[in-house]
Amino acid sequence: MRKNSKANQRSKMVTLGRFSDWGNRPGRAGRLFAIGAVILVGTLQTFDLVGLRINTSPSLPVGLYMTTSDPAANLVEFCPAPLYGTLALERSYRSAGSCRDGGAPLLKPVVAKPGDVVEVSRTGLAVNGKAIPNTAPMAVDFKGRRLASWPSGHYEVASGEIWVASSFNARSFDSRYFGPVSVAAIHEHLRPLITFGK
Repeated sequence: MRKNSKANQRSKMVTLGRFSDWGNRPGRAGRLFAIGAVILVGTLQTFDLVGLRINTSPSLPVGLYMTTSDPAANLVEFCPAPLYGTLALERSYRSAGSCRDGGAPLLKPVVAKPGDVVEVSRTGLAVNGKAIPNTAPMAVDFKGRRLASWPSGHYEVASGEIWVASSFNARSFDSRYFGPVSVAAIHEHLRPLITFGK
């Protein structure tokens, strides 16, 4: 009886051990999640290699954008200057990405180039006398935090600089807050490929 009892205990221990091991292995859902993550990362890397960008930011219509060698393309992907880039990252205006500060590049329309005159005022930006819709600077951000705008005045765009602004979204973080962007900060010029919205 004792031998049988010990054998049964050993059998139970082995069985419990097997169940414990199984419990530590990823289940089907875990495996599917891992496979999905690998596919997603692979897809994004492939998109990057062929010059595709997925935009989910509210500054532009959601969709796919394609890089182009055409310097006249109206959309640019760039890393903001350190002071404003850090602010945008700390306040979650940007997600993590490939810029030196660890944040994602911004994708914005170019509204002014060298030789243009930009007027900054409480009512928004105007370029060469033409007002750009939805560019009035906000006094606070979406969480009620103070948001300083670029000083009001007239600015002639200097060589090696551009101004960017989105008329698509009144809350876009763009030149109405950080002024001119250095051309050297531009990573890519882009064109819309497939977009949803306006």
